[in-house]
Amino acid sequence: MTRYLLKRFAAGLVTLFVASIVVFSVMEILPGDPAQLMLGMEATPEALNTLREQMGLNQPLLTRYFSWMGGLVIGDFGRSMTYSSPVIEIVAERMVVTLPLAVISLVLATIIGVPIGVFAASRRGRLSDAAIMGGAQLGIALPSFWFALLLVYMFAVWLRWVPAGGFPGWSAGIWPATKALILPAIALALPSAAILSRVTRTSLLNVLGEDYIRTARAKGMPKRYVLWRHAVRNALIPVLTIIGIQFGFLITGVIVVENVFYLPGLGRLVYQAITQRDLIVVEGVVMLIVAVIIAINLLVDLSYALVDPRLRTRE
Repeated sequence: MTRYLLKRFAAGLVTLFVASIVVFSVMEILPGDPAQLMLGMEATPEALNTLREQMGLNQPLLTRYFSWMGGLVIGDFGRSMTYSSPVIEIVAERMVVTLPLAVISLVLATIIGVPIGVFAASRRGRLSDAAIMGGAQLGIALPSFWFALLLVYMFAVWLRWVPAGGFPGWSAGIWPATKALILPAIALALPSAAILSRVTRTSLLNVLGEDYIRTARAKGMPKRYVLWRHAVRNALIPVLTIIGIQFGFLITGVIVVENVFYLPGLGRLVYQAITQRDLIVVEGVVMLIVAVIIAINLLVDLSYALVDPRLRTRE
């Protein structure tokens, strides 16, 4: 078990290192002078040189990379030229919106998708199974921003149950803040729930065809007991993998949804940083998202040991 976890942790570090090279390289090969893009074409040479020096653009490539990586290790993501503040402070302010939104969306997707997938597998070949899988396919095909616009029109414009956008802040109270996240969370959760339902159904059908399931039924065990006590638990490993992947997609998917609902989260921050050519913010946020996704994958690997006892006996 310890060796298994150490291997996963080492793989995560290697992935993070490779991701840092990719992110840094992409920012370096972008056309144009970053200082010129940020200050505009009418900027004076003195102002451009000052900004290049502040951003470290006058230093050699490797020196800039290792300086940037060293800052990331100690939590120094640089300083935003647009906001005149450390990037880590800006990210921390926006994370209190994005992280709860992603968690709520993941919980909703799991609560909706997994039971529906189990129900569809238990009704294989029937009309209800076909209807559920058809709806799931539709949910996968339609983008989350389309759901977002539909939800805004239905619940905010027509029914006026919730606000159409904006975020009052957690200081206004848990319920007002959570209420502002309900619609964007549903918009993000529905496509993920559709994917989870299909994966759950497929995984569970594979397990239901195993010999030990047929043996349990032959012994006279109730069908519902066999389904939930034996089949569902053994079908969870692929589902847990998809849940971890979906959380990463939810973190990255908030870029569009947060702009639809005018939420001051990481997604809107990235969008604004791109439009304002604030590359330091873009680099920092992208690396943070990569680190979060890697951490989630490590947690998924840990959850495997809880579901599959065989992993606990590995050295």
